[in-house]
Amino acid sequence: MDDIKRVAWAACNTFRGLIDPAEYKDYILIMLFLKFVSDVWKQHLEENMRELKGDDVRVQRRMQRERFVMPEGSTFDELYAARDADNIGERVDIALEAIENTNKAKLGGVFRNVSFNSQTKLGETKDRNRRIKNLLEDFAKLDLRPGHVVEDEAIGEAYIYLIERFASEAGKKAGEFYTPLQVSQVLAKLVAPLPGDRICDPACGSGSLLIETAYEVGGKDFALFGQEVNGGTHALAKLNMFLHDIDGARIEWGDTLNNPLLIEDDHLMAFDVVVANPPFSLDKWGAENAPSDRFKRWTRGIPPKSTGDWAFITHMVETAKPKLGRVAVVVPHGVLFRGGAEGKIREAMIRENLLDAVIGLPSNLFQSTSIPVAVLVFDRRREKGGSRAKSTDVLFIDASRDFKQAKTQNILEAAHTAKIIDTFKARMDADKYARVVPAAEIEENGFNLNIPRYVDTFEAEAEIDVKAVQAEIDQLEAELVEVKKRMAGYLRELGADA
Repeated sequence: MDDIKRVAWAACNTFRGLIDPAEYKDYILIMLFLKFVSDVWKQHLEENMRELKGDDVRVQRRMQRERFVMPEGSTFDELYAARDADNIGERVDIALEAIENTNKAKLGGVFRNVSFNSQTKLGETKDRNRRIKNLLEDFAKLDLRPGHVVEDEAIGEAYIYLIERFASEAGKKAGEFYTPLQVSQVLAKLVAPLPGDRICDPACGSGSLLIETAYEVGGKDFALFGQEVNGGTHALAKLNMFLHDIDGARIEWGDTLNNPLLIEDDHLMAFDVVVANPPFSLDKWGAENAPSDRFKRWTRGIPPKSTGDWAFITHMVETAKPKLGRVAVVVPHGVLFRGGAEGKIREAMIRENLLDAVIGLPSNLFQSTSIPVAVLVFDRRREKGGSRAKSTDVLFIDASRDFKQAKTQNILEAAHTAKIIDTFKARMDADKYARVVPAAEIEENGFNLNIPRYVDTFEAEAEIDVKAVQAEIDQLEAELVEVKKRMAGYLRELGADA
């Protein structure tokens, strides 16, 4: 897998300085995808030719039943052979369109936002052709045939790795498509999906959080659903699912809050697990449409039009299965204590006994923001008639001080994640770290969930020995006098004492 990472990352040099990482990531990831499906197709074709002793009719019939079909003229090898053509950008676009049209059920729309023939993005014809030729030659160095050079899961892992690297370079724009792996792992373990579960991310970005949550099941017995408003990121998510061999995932393109597309029998689909890292405090999220919402999601109140945090949270809770569903969502700290309409929605959620835990994470975990964030866990099994209806307290965890400081970002290491999850499962007080808080106490605090109100992390400073400090000052002053004397002597010897 290291070869894939190295070659793909080196191929980025073709675009650096020309367009932003948030844009050239699409060209790199699509070329990786094209090389992978072409190599798999080529290997299966060779195997079938051997097995069927060159009977072309039977071979072609069998190839049409493959997981995907590569139309003639669309493989990487065919494009590589034509790399010196004057219209190589156009040829790549035609090949991608043919692949998409031939495999619409799995790949419909994945290439809609990228053109290898774009003068705006890739320059005049001569420069554009040179760049695409470089790209083809870089990826020609890889052998992505299954079982040959790479393990089956390596291509999916490489895809995630590249998205993470692109997120690091993209800075603030990374928030649109990537949730750091360490944060995804925390959310996945908090909701603990089970075999057979329906799992949804209504703001799924590139799908990495959704895939990490699916991994937690420990097999293939799950169903994944997602919706993403950004067309390019939606395409990334579909490719991500394909490269992780998750063909059944349903990823919709559209605005979850104003036009939810995961519908079943004219109702919002209901899920066992809902996770998300939605945009923080989204302005103009669509509050004006809320009163006429046909799914009546905003019965607890309509969040302010300038901050959509509680709009996403409400949607997630409403799409979790009644008396069964679990929800984990990343939020900015303002969600915990802001008043007005947000305060009323927060109060309603707590009075309905839906809130299960509030977990504070360290600052600077994300590429897109350095602010500290929190995770809210809701559990609809706590509703009346649910299996946890008798649990009425809320667990607060302050994990904000547990991290490893890296060059540009803080990191949650495995031990930090394990401590959060162990504490969540044990649901017990831990000195200066966690506390199980009765609902009555939260009500006394006006339904304010600010973590320091409930978890005391104050560390008393050591008592200062004033006499020792004064003695140290006296010694330093004496040493300074001695140094000045020596310095004056040196200057006299140099004749520079005037």
